[in-house]
Amino acid sequence: MTKKTESKESLNPGHDYPDLEVSPPEDWAVGLPAIYHSMEPAIVQLGLTRTAKLMTSMNQKDGFDCMSCAWPDPDKRKALEFCENGARAVTWEATPVTVPTSFWAENSVSDLLTKSEYWLGMQGRLTEPVYKPAGSDHYEPISWDKAFSLLGERLRGLDSPDKAVFYTSGRTANETAFVYQLFARAYGTNNLPDCSNMCHESTSLALGEVIGIGKSTIAYDDFERADLIIILGQNPGTNHPRMLTALEDAKKNGAKIVAVNPLPEAGLMRYKNPQKVRGIVGRGTTLADQFLQIRSGGDMALLQALSKRVLDAEAANPGTVLDHDFLAKHSSGLAEFTAHLAGLDEAEVLAATGLDAVEIDELAERYLASDRVIISWAMGLTQHRNSVATLKEVINLLLLRGNIGKPGAGASPIRGHSNVQGDRTMGIWEQVTPAFLDAIEAEFGFSPPRPHGMDALKSIAAMQKGEVSVFFALGGNFVAALSDTEATEAAMRGCDLTVQVSTKLNRSHAVIGSEALILPTLGRTEFDLQKSGPQFLSVEDTVCAVHATHGSVPPVAPGLLSEVSIVTRMAVAALGDSGPIDWNGMEADYDLIREHISRVVPGFEDFNEKVRRSSGFILPNGPRDTRSFDTETGKAMITVNALEPLERPEGRLILQTLRSHDQFNTTIYSLNDRYRGIKNGRDVVFVNSEDLTELGLEDGQRVDIVSEWAGEPDRYLRNYRVVSYPTAKGCAAAYFPEANVLVPLASAAIGSNTPVSKAVIVRLEPVASASTR
Repeated sequence: MTKKTESKESLNPGHDYPDLEVSPPEDWAVGLPAIYHSMEPAIVQLGLTRTAKLMTSMNQKDGFDCMSCAWPDPDKRKALEFCENGARAVTWEATPVTVPTSFWAENSVSDLLTKSEYWLGMQGRLTEPVYKPAGSDHYEPISWDKAFSLLGERLRGLDSPDKAVFYTSGRTANETAFVYQLFARAYGTNNLPDCSNMCHESTSLALGEVIGIGKSTIAYDDFERADLIIILGQNPGTNHPRMLTALEDAKKNGAKIVAVNPLPEAGLMRYKNPQKVRGIVGRGTTLADQFLQIRSGGDMALLQALSKRVLDAEAANPGTVLDHDFLAKHSSGLAEFTAHLAGLDEAEVLAATGLDAVEIDELAERYLASDRVIISWAMGLTQHRNSVATLKEVINLLLLRGNIGKPGAGASPIRGHSNVQGDRTMGIWEQVTPAFLDAIEAEFGFSPPRPHGMDALKSIAAMQKGEVSVFFALGGNFVAALSDTEATEAAMRGCDLTVQVSTKLNRSHAVIGSEALILPTLGRTEFDLQKSGPQFLSVEDTVCAVHATHGSVPPVAPGLLSEVSIVTRMAVAALGDSGPIDWNGMEADYDLIREHISRVVPGFEDFNEKVRRSSGFILPNGPRDTRSFDTETGKAMITVNALEPLERPEGRLILQTLRSHDQFNTTIYSLNDRYRGIKNGRDVVFVNSEDLTELGLEDGQRVDIVSEWAGEPDRYLRNYRVVSYPTAKGCAAAYFPEANVLVPLASAAIGSNTPVSKAVIVRLEPVASASTR
């Protein structure tokens, strides 16, 4: 098939949405509307047969893993084990609509630059390699052989391997990620930035330092065993809706749930489970027993205030509150932490959080009354300047009462992209450990480079200096995902060659170097047939479970290559096929890749056997399994962190970027955000009604959003509609990736170098010529 007729939105690229509608936000999530919004696009675009095949295979033990998030699968699967977001992701990838050869002559790169992410994605699946020569404004079809020959020649021509950067999206499966990092290191560089740099890098760093592993310390079943679940900076209803079912099961077993967020999120207020009668005809389940509408950036102050209340309770009743046995055997730093919090200023806490003492007292009482506590978080905690310290405070609070390493308790970072955690396990990291490099050397017989490579922000800085010639992206939409859009795009254009391995078009195909390649690839839903026969891949979910993923439908077009094929053929083109690594053998049979992984990556021993089990296997996890902590002290480290509240200048707001409901990362499925009351548009900024009054603005007014960063020019997001919304006072929100233009490259989390996308100081300037609507 060829592309569909252009959507109406394509006539209004950028931020101009004339049909924008705004209505009050919802106070519940899912139910019958989710079923309709899941299945209607699938049936229309895929047809009944293809829809039935895909939806009954998704997240099943013999099926394919959903690409929309890393939420784990229960051991007992439902017949339809997916959510609305998963259905949209599958529909998006498995569409039979394809980009025709004529598209490239009809649409120049300059034309593509004028189109929105939504329009680009709606053009359909990419099916043939295309190349943009230097000096040309058009891509043109090219054979696979010529594409790899050109790529190999450009890589061999660099005077240093470090002038190449190899980026990875979290959609990449374990086997692909392993051969990708292996190629980069055999080529001679550790420049392996990935999407973790923009999301949970703060989690990996903080938890790695204080408990010895940068991952979750719980299993899926722990949710239904918990007494209390605290959800910080996270919106399950939009970002990982299947979590709502786990929370509903927890409530059924008596758990209390507390939501901490600047925005009231429908999914955490009331959940209508569409697979239960009460979710269809009844009120559903009220999830949050308490909602703390925190000021953006106030989480660290809240966590310290809770820990101080726990310590005060112990002081009032010695020996009855803290888990002294756990603390004595498994932790260090309690005395210093206690002394530090003795001086915590309550007034400073209340100002930083925007909460009152009664609310904090109530949460502290819930924590003290609970034997088993899970604290769960997402990017609402990881994308702040003090994110690493904030996450250490999460661990501090858990450790005080021994809430790590026992059923129903622990730290639960919720990852986004489906295999972003597995990619890191496979060695996609610019700072991989010496032990991992030693294992690579022992397995393959070459000496990998030892100096650390560049993360995402450092890669852009190097491009700005002319130090990067080739940028290769294995999936993703790098220029849209990263902060400071104009600076990022300018840096990318300075490369000699940019390469994108993709299923569909996005902004990164239009913001390119002097030369550019687009290499189309199989989707996760599709069969992967190699010389040895049908292949399967594997992924690791957010609770360290590894399982197989099998394509369920034929490829959308002939001639598509798998990601493994693209990486291994690039390796042969750049390095030749006579070295110590059997690239051709790994392409022909993925079992060979898994054999290598079993000898390189701890926990993957007997990988080929274990991954073929119906439920896969669970990776070892010291804190969870044995209360062992691979840290500097050999124990879990209770740490002292200085509280530095985020200051909000008068007349300014603290803006966070966020996703709409019909969106996954930078992929825009529709122009609607149902739970927040937005339809047919994305050019909105959510502002508290009291702030509007103080700023002299009105609901519906058009404004420019202007971010301020010391020593740099202001950044503008033009002509946005103000939406009066029940966000925390002093806070505002706008959609990612459009609002990335407001986030300076220099604004990054201490230690993790993650863009600070949840704490952008902005002012709103009325657009004089624009009327309200």
